[in-house]
Parts: sequence; C-alpha cells; structure tokens
Amino acid sequence: MTSSDLYPVSRVSAVQEAAAKAGLDALLLTPGPDLRYVSGYEAKPSERLTCLVVPAAGAAYLMVPRLELPSAQASPAARLGLEFVAWDETDDPYALAAARLGKPAKVGLADRMWAMASLSFRAALPGAEQVLAGSVLRELRMRKSPAEVAALREAGEAIDSVHRRVPELLRAGRTEREVAADLAEAIRAAGHKTVDFVIVASGPSGASPHHDVSDRVIQAGDPVVVDIGGTFPSGYCSDSTRTYCVGEPPAEFAAYYEVLRQAQDAACAAVRPGVSCESVDAAARDLIAGAGYGGYFVHRTGHGIGMETHEEPYIVSGNGEPMEPGFAFSVEPGIYLPGRHGARIEDILVCTETGGERLNNTSRELVIV
Repeated sequence: MTSSDLYPVSRVSAVQEAAAKAGLDALLLTPGPDLRYVSGYEAKPSERLTCLVVPAAGAAYLMVPRLELPSAQASPAARLGLEFVAWDETDDPYALAAARLGKPAKVGLADRMWAMASLSFRAALPGAEQVLAGSVLRELRMRKSPAEVAALREAGEAIDSVHRRVPELLRAGRTEREVAADLAEAIRAAGHKTVDFVIVASGPSGASPHHDVSDRVIQAGDPVVVDIGGTFPSGYCSDSTRTYCVGEPPAEFAAYYEVLRQAQDAACAAVRPGVSCESVDAAARDLIAGAGYGGYFVHRTGHGIGMETHEEPYIVSGNGEPMEPGFAFSVEPGIYLPGRHGARIEDILVCTETGGERLNNTSRELVIV
C-alpha cells in the first residue's frame, strides 16, 4: 500500500466528472479531509488560503501560500500533474482564484471550509451559488478502494492491539484519567499518528455514550466502556469499543450485556450488498427493544469511517441507501442505564461482494479484569 495506491492520479478526473454530472462548475477544497482525499496533501488550515481548485472542465490547480510551496511539492499531490499556484503575502488569493475561474454559476465548497474562506469566496465570486462539495464527493468517498480498505484494516489491527492491553491497565483504584493516559500512549506506540479520542467510562459514567474521562476512581464491580481511536499515517482512522468489568459484574449488567452482544452480531450478520443502511440499524435495535431495553439505546447503530472517524454512510433509521461493496462503517449498538452503568460493542466493517468483513477482531465477550 503506497501513496500512489491511496491517492491515484485518476482521482482528480473522477472528481471532475462527478462535479460536471452534479452541475457544478468547480470544487474549491481547502485544508481538511476533502482536500487530502483528492490530492494526498495534508495541508494545515490557517488564515492563509490553501485551496485545490477542481474545475469541471479544464486543469485543476493547487493554490498555496509561497512559504508553504515546498511542503505541497513534497506531498503526494506532486504526482498528480497539478499546477502549483503560489501566492505572495501582498496578494489577494481569493481574487486570484476568481480571475482564473471566470464567472462560475455554481461551486462546491469543502464541507469543512472555514467561514472566513467561504465568505471571502462569496465576495470574490458574487454570482456563484455555493453548495457543499460533499454532495459530490460523498459518492466517491463512501466507496473505498482496495487500498483504502487495506489502510482501514491496518488501523483496525493496530487499535485491536491496544484493546488487548486494556486488562493490564484497568484495575480498581486507578482513575479513568490515569487509564486514558496509558491508552493514549499505547495508541501512538501502535503506529497511529494522532490520538483522536479515548473514552474510559466506568460505573455510572458508562451510561453517557460520549463520556470522556474524569478523575473518578474505578471501583471493584464497575463495568467500564473503553472506546478508542486515532489516525494512521495513511490518513485513515481506527475506532473500536469494548466493555470490560473490574471483577464480577452486577447481575443486571451481565443480563443486558448478553442482549447487546447478540444485537451487535445480528447487525453485523445483516450486512451485504443491496441491504439498506437502516435495516442494519433495525437488526440491532429490534433485538434490543424486544428484550425491553429499547429506550436505553439512544444513538444510531453506526457511522461511516475513512479519512474521518465520522463520515457517510450513517447506519440509522431513515437512511434507505443500499449497501455497496466498499462501504466502511461502524456497528456499535449500546445500552445505557442512567445512574447505573452502560455498555457498547463496536467493530468497523467493510461491505464485500458477499457480506460484511469485520476489521476488528478482539473478543466481544465481556472481559473480566
């Protein structure tokens, strides 16, 4: 897996074709996952404009501040045949872009473009309707190439190795924050470039799906939700949740954990081409509701993953989009009892030609530490 596999030369022309099909005259991609997906350039956002301009017709070019030109030329973008347009400190880069574009009727702005840049482009291109570039790029980004799947698999195997270390780090008497610090170090040691999040939610903290960490001291008998993830040097993300218990679990918890495990298995088994995203959600949700815990499953079953931890497709009621080979997403049902405890099991899956392949493979049984 090389940068040429992850960022093929053909991607720019594919984006141009998609923009033309959508009726856009150009895409304006500033630093963030959209820019990196198309060009491979991991630009740092700042007040100085960096923007990949992808016209529906004509040659694409990368506008960069002159002081950042060497970094851009050292990135995978240099292989794509792009023109590098360096601008100087006294230039108005928005006016330069507008002069090259002429009078476009409709442009797509990177979904994560800063408001400062969006408003500056609006002033520079007063006749152009602005829409989200994601309306075009989603169709490409959702369908992972074999190289992208390999990158996600590499990240998944690395985060699995961190989960295997949890039993040695998690014990009564330690705080959530202390455990989280050790996990963050382990995530980096496993090869991640960045640590994107560490959730260590013990006892009643586990009833909050997005609990971060606190100074709560972990106690004997506590269930503990551990949700961890980061970004690999490839630019692709990991995300996996397992639930542990420090000593013997409360009887009530053990009962609903088994329901949760079965629900997660059912949702994973439901994945195959042609099945709707919402039907995968229903496979988990219906089982949990049937056991009497429906009101305690308070979030969607999953989210897409790639260059962002959360991206399309979303595995949620109301999303009737059919699964296709290359879709990559989480399956992470949870049950949360306010004031008591909670549990979540999360794997990343890829839809294949025949079903769903799990990219996380640590035990989904309740681990007693």
